[in-house]
Amino acid sequence: MKILLLRGRLLSFHREPQGLDDDGSYRYIEDGGLLIENGLIRASGDFPDVLQAAPADVSVVDHRPHLIMPGFIDTHIHFPQMQVVGSYAGSLLEWLNTYTFIEEQRFAEPAHSARIAIKFFDELIRHGTTTAVAYCSVHKVSADMFFAESLRRNMRMIGGKVMMDRNAPEGLRDTPQSGYDDTRQVIADWHGKGRNHVAISPRFAITSTPEQMEMSGVLAREFPDLHIQTHLSENVDEVRYACELFPEAKDYTDIYMRYGLLGPKSLFGHCIHLSDREADAMSESGSIAVFCPTSNLFLGSGLFGLKRLSGRERSVRISVATDIGGGTSYSMLRTLDEAYKVLQLQGERMTPFESFYRMTLGNALALGLEDKIGTLEVGTDADLVVLDGAATPAMALKMEVVKTLAEELFLMQTMGDDRTIAETYVAGRAVKSGLG
Repeated sequence: MKILLLRGRLLSFHREPQGLDDDGSYRYIEDGGLLIENGLIRASGDFPDVLQAAPADVSVVDHRPHLIMPGFIDTHIHFPQMQVVGSYAGSLLEWLNTYTFIEEQRFAEPAHSARIAIKFFDELIRHGTTTAVAYCSVHKVSADMFFAESLRRNMRMIGGKVMMDRNAPEGLRDTPQSGYDDTRQVIADWHGKGRNHVAISPRFAITSTPEQMEMSGVLAREFPDLHIQTHLSENVDEVRYACELFPEAKDYTDIYMRYGLLGPKSLFGHCIHLSDREADAMSESGSIAVFCPTSNLFLGSGLFGLKRLSGRERSVRISVATDIGGGTSYSMLRTLDEAYKVLQLQGERMTPFESFYRMTLGNALALGLEDKIGTLEVGTDADLVVLDGAATPAMALKMEVVKTLAEELFLMQTMGDDRTIAETYVAGRAVKSGLG
């Protein structure tokens, strides 16, 4: 791969911003340079300095006046639900049974899984997402097609074959043993191949028997370095039903705790209705509560208490995600715009710096991958996004009166979409411009 030098305004974060004036939390360079070689960032800093240190034959790509940031990270998304987005339903369980479980049965077909995998990765790239944590369907072939496409594009992806053996159509059920065996085979086939990571993925307690939950715990013990993903406390009726199915548990979170599924690499989608005891258990185990604002609003599930969970004495780790297809946009910009509104409804605030921190370094920290993604540090993956704050006529008009970086970020969050993404780089290769 040729050596590239990208020129533009650079922004990346060192830590979570504590306010609009916390300029020590980020690094902003007005005329910056990123030297990229073999998919990695080799130098980062003021453009004249980086240019001087670069080889004489370096290829310079000038993205000025655009902003260059680490690629966006989505910590909860459903690969088989691209054609479920925008399905009319009143609540989570109705939506699952009426649309989602029907659609996911189609992923038993290799050709369908392969086709949707291409569309899925195209859409992520179009919206500037370079890493995602994805649920595949219950069928092993869906995971095979997902990881094969990720490998072909050299993307850093996390995904897993869903395990579910009850409360779903026959075409979407495995067994405790087959779910275990298929997951082990997916791990053997794909984990560490290219930049692929496999996640242990019991869908949620309602669709797994105690026997399957036990097998999920066995996998977690056998592969302690793998991520775990599931759902928790999204909907009041779901919480009630889960506790009925596991009457010995203290609460919904305790179901997962009893099977050894809490921990610093465990991602729990939603976590809207957690009790204080459950929040303490999440905090003590280092587990991650995944905030999915567009999905929570669309399904009427409730308002996520980000400040309540992250600001308590025993703080809970938080990440943010689109949750396609309960979620309504692939865009992390749209997602954080809705997150801002969810907090506004609760009398809380999220600064634009915090929003962009959460899309990048914040989510990388949640995944334990901050040494690979989420920053513009030397030695990290050259997964990048180039942002245009004047991408639409309405945005360009507003940009005429934007005076600060915070105002520009907030504009892109509020009015931006896939058009705001001028380019997406994966391992140092420009990929959005190559899409059809």
